[in-house]
Amino acid sequence: MKKTRNTLLLILVAITCYTSWTQTKVDSTRLVTVLSFNILHGATTKGNFDLDAIAKVIKDADPDLVALQEVDYETNRAKKYDLATELGWRTKMIPLFGKAMDYDGGEYGEGILSKFTFLRTRNVPLPHTPGNEPRAALEAVVTIPSGDTIAFIGTHLDHLRDEKDRVAQARRINEVFSSTEYPTILAGDLNAVPGSTPIDILEEVWTASYNPEQIEPTYPSDKPTKKIDYVMFYPTDRWKVLKTQVIQDSIASDHCAYLVVLELLEVKK
Repeated sequence: MKKTRNTLLLILVAITCYTSWTQTKVDSTRLVTVLSFNILHGATTKGNFDLDAIAKVIKDADPDLVALQEVDYETNRAKKYDLATELGWRTKMIPLFGKAMDYDGGEYGEGILSKFTFLRTRNVPLPHTPGNEPRAALEAVVTIPSGDTIAFIGTHLDHLRDEKDRVAQARRINEVFSSTEYPTILAGDLNAVPGSTPIDILEEVWTASYNPEQIEPTYPSDKPTKKIDYVMFYPTDRWKVLKTQVIQDSIASDHCAYLVVLELLEVKK
């Protein structure tokens, strides 16, 4: 009788554990893996213009969506390559380029790579002081395997010591994108550390994926000491962070790539 009771107890424990596991199992069709990567206009830290080295970082990370910064389009320094298209071809992802300014015989701005086709895209100029570099926020609206539609924004804020342009750019991003009808992800090189004014402004609307008590530095790539690369999302109750990872490759770029896995949550009824 004792043996029978023990057997029944083990069965009950097994059923309870299985039920708990199935209830917490993540629906893979609702996962979105995002990578933010400043690609140093394709130059690499050796200055040898190795797009395969950059593509390898992306392929190894296997993201669904990539926000690229410092992307050249047919500039002289980039050997007249269209970097977004070249990296799209090498990674087997769909490329998109958004111009921020004319530069060096071509154009310079943001890029997006995606495993999902684009429903629509737009490139939003961001405010800047005359004489400073123009910046932009590039948006792509896509449908993920669950059938849900999301928006993905890649951006690169001003790099100067004076925060004036970054503050104005952060406010513009909040103004333009916080009213979107879709759950939205914002990723990019924001050139600002956690707790700075531009980040505080963005975090009035967006939820950052990093842990404030364990901030993972992303720059410089050889010995990262500060966090300036981010993935954020909106609204808070539609996303859950499952994983964050700083990918350190000291050759591919002077920035580490920043990987975040998000789960799109069901609408609460």
